[in-house]
Amino acid sequence: MVIEEKALKHWIDNFYGYGSWQAPFWFIGYEEGGGEVPEEVADKVNYFGRVHAQTGGELCDVRELYRHVAIRWDGPKKNLFTNRHQYRFESNAVQHGVWKNLIAFVHGYKAEKLPDLLAYQQHNFLSPSSHNEALIQLYPLPSPHNHAWYYSWLDMPELGFLKSRELYEAHVYEHRMHSILSNISTYKPKLVLMYGMNNINTLKKTIQDFFPDAKFKMVKAIKQQIPQHHRVDLEGVTMLITTQIPALRHNRIETGFDWEEFGKRVRSETHS
Repeated sequence: MVIEEKALKHWIDNFYGYGSWQAPFWFIGYEEGGGEVPEEVADKVNYFGRVHAQTGGELCDVRELYRHVAIRWDGPKKNLFTNRHQYRFESNAVQHGVWKNLIAFVHGYKAEKLPDLLAYQQHNFLSPSSHNEALIQLYPLPSPHNHAWYYSWLDMPELGFLKSRELYEAHVYEHRMHSILSNISTYKPKLVLMYGMNNINTLKKTIQDFFPDAKFKMVKAIKQQIPQHHRVDLEGVTMLITTQIPALRHNRIETGFDWEEFGKRVRSETHS
């Protein structure tokens, strides 16, 4: 399957993530995952172009999109799954390393007992009908774990900014942040967690330009408990920004944090 310029441009301009803008908890990751092979990118952007042909920032149903994203890997599990929906949501689903910690964070914040994390992923997480969570991407293009940039080879005259990651990020940043902040002002979620960010100072300035009264507080990390983060309260919305990703780095336990405990700490500060 070929990546088409029109579909890719529509994705860049209009795809924001999964779930519901009406959700009380928003998670904002640095960028959409995946993209190791061009066929996976094509599966995603073509589905989105068909189902979400309208313009304007869109959140879509991750379960429906994943039905249309084929798995093309080799290895011992290659015959277990044919698409991403089977891999994440069906009976033999594999637990997502980031999602499980985001689920734990919310339940910690809500002072609720942790559910079966895999079962919650399968049946509840990011369900647009449940309006529990939104998973939003600061940058829309699927990017692999090694952060390689595979878009520079595309011959797309209208998308010349794809020649480098730096050009692409500079091209989309201002519009996407304005849209995200506008939606925060409109929908007023209870809590917004931006994670895996490497541009903290730029983000803080953008937020303060949009919300002039915003005042950030830096909270130091507690090893293996809570990550260092920056907190700001925006018209009743708590926003957190951290460089940490809710997953272990290289599967080493000493690189992780207790995201349920992090949620509890944020709750205690909010209600103190």
